[in-house]
Amino acid sequence: MTQPSVIHDTFSIERTYPASPARVFGAFASEQAKNAWGDTGDLGAADGDAAQAEFDFRIGGRERFGVRYQGTTYRYDARYYDIVADQRIIYSYEMYAGDSRISVSVATIEFAKTGAGTVLRWTEQGAYLDGIDGPEASQLRKGGTSEMLDGLQKYLESQAAG
Repeated sequence: MTQPSVIHDTFSIERTYPASPARVFGAFASEQAKNAWGDTGDLGAADGDAAQAEFDFRIGGRERFGVRYQGTTYRYDARYYDIVADQRIIYSYEMYAGDSRISVSVATIEFAKTGAGTVLRWTEQGAYLDGIDGPEASQLRKGGTSEMLDGLQKYLESQAAG
């Protein structure tokens, strides 16, 4: 059995997108758009989790899904706490590996108008539990978030071209 412990860490990522705050914010507010740019790729849906997937983008709403990766089912369970259209989103989420909660995080996404479009600032504060995620968990989470934001860039470019 793993010894109970917690590792706290915070990371921030800032990106500039050549799109209005309304378009960038809209990519988070629409289930179809978010699935297009935040796709889990080759991970695939976890058995039985497709029916439990949920996207309810409103204050108090939830976003949930599961994926299977290298034989382990990972679940994401988020609740939205603050949404100001075109300006910010604040939510918390839990991550599970199998039946074990591996982390609890608070994420703040801010959208600011700039001459070139929108500056997006993502700040995430995480509590990584019981050594399951390991000491590198925050860097892995930051890397995954950065990859998602790369997908957002491609999505916004494809929407502008289409």
